[in-house]
Amino acid sequence: MKGQKIITELIDTVVINKYLGYPVFLFFLWLTFTGTFVVGRYPKMWIEAGVSRLSVFIGNFMTDGALKDLLIEGIIGGVGGVIVFLPYILILYFFISLMEDTGYMARAAFIMDRIMHRMGLHGKSFIPLMMGFGCNVPAIMSTRCIECRSSRMITMLINPFMSCSARLPVYVLLVGTFFPASASLVMMSLYFVGILVAIVTAKLLRRFWFRKDETPFVMELPPYRTPTMRNTLRHMWEKAAQYLRKMGGIVLVAAIVIWYLSYFPRAEAPVSHEIAVSDVATAAYGAREVQDAQDIRTTTTPTRYEQLSNSYIGRFGQFIAPVMEPLGLDWRASVALVTGAAAKEIIVSTLGVLYADSGEGADMAPATLSASLRAPDPVTGKPAMTPLAALAFLVFALLYFPCIAALVAIGRESGSWRWAAFSFVYNTCVAWLLAWLVYRIGSLFV
Repeated sequence: MKGQKIITELIDTVVINKYLGYPVFLFFLWLTFTGTFVVGRYPKMWIEAGVSRLSVFIGNFMTDGALKDLLIEGIIGGVGGVIVFLPYILILYFFISLMEDTGYMARAAFIMDRIMHRMGLHGKSFIPLMMGFGCNVPAIMSTRCIECRSSRMITMLINPFMSCSARLPVYVLLVGTFFPASASLVMMSLYFVGILVAIVTAKLLRRFWFRKDETPFVMELPPYRTPTMRNTLRHMWEKAAQYLRKMGGIVLVAAIVIWYLSYFPRAEAPVSHEIAVSDVATAAYGAREVQDAQDIRTTTTPTRYEQLSNSYIGRFGQFIAPVMEPLGLDWRASVALVTGAAAKEIIVSTLGVLYADSGEGADMAPATLSASLRAPDPVTGKPAMTPLAALAFLVFALLYFPCIAALVAIGRESGSWRWAAFSFVYNTCVAWLLAWLVYRIGSLFV
């Protein structure tokens, strides 16, 4: 015991040092994100290849029709586009589990206490904020442990700026697609942007709405422990099971609904149009004109993009597109952000449905979602999403209103639904403004 205490004290001289503690914390964050991207890339590619082969198999053995399109474009394109990120979730929680089991997470809370007080918050606020990186809903509920109402309210309202793990698939998709060479740096920057916005928001709330709280923060630091593989694997399995349950529940339902809205209403069947034209042409002009009429009919058959644009979800997307156009985003990306209200993973699911590419032939594998996002837009000929637009999309997805469950939690824990409405409006306005600044300032250099 005495030896363990000495070792703990020696490590703490560095880990919770006033000057060295923060660089050590940043190093562990960098290591976490780098390990997540580097190691997770390979199992993601394997799962992606399996999803692609499944799409090809169904495409080869099923006749054309709505059911086939539902399976390939809706379920596989939507759910499959999200499930490929499971390895990243597992690896991220592997690192988090190590930090918790060793006792380092308590040290992180201790060194962040200084920042909490500069924000005008109680030191206990750090625990709910750290929980927010996992899921905002239990993090908001955990603010009950803060005795002072003013600190509890501020912690509750800034918690959605802590990037929950549900946003991770969105980050991995776009960062891996457009910024593969600096993935770790971009990921860390996103998390720190959320923290910075939370700090500014807390200062504003403390200044204009809530009185100051000076309750001291007392925390007992546990001794360092050697993590066990059993506990780490159990922690990873719990998160994986939670992720898969969400894939088989809300994400699956959302993918089917989004596919339906993007599939209907259908254009008129071209066969009846061809017969009508052929009859007229045969009676008046003869066989050569019939062939010309058939060629015209073929060229006017709606493409997939045209079908999407004229669908229910396409009409809605074009209605809200003017709001998001200043951020460099088209109507498909706009719709994806709106559907994220149910759960942030659905953003990727929606992108998987709306940007789906079925390939050029029945025996060809569909293009990956990353390739579809980089592909030229059918109307403008430009890429569907540029790196600068992707960065604006990431900033908006990071900061805009939380999922419905988090809004409900804010309303219930605060005792007033006006604070849930405040979170919805304030977060979305901040997200739009910062995403616009990123896109406009970036446009000056790119």
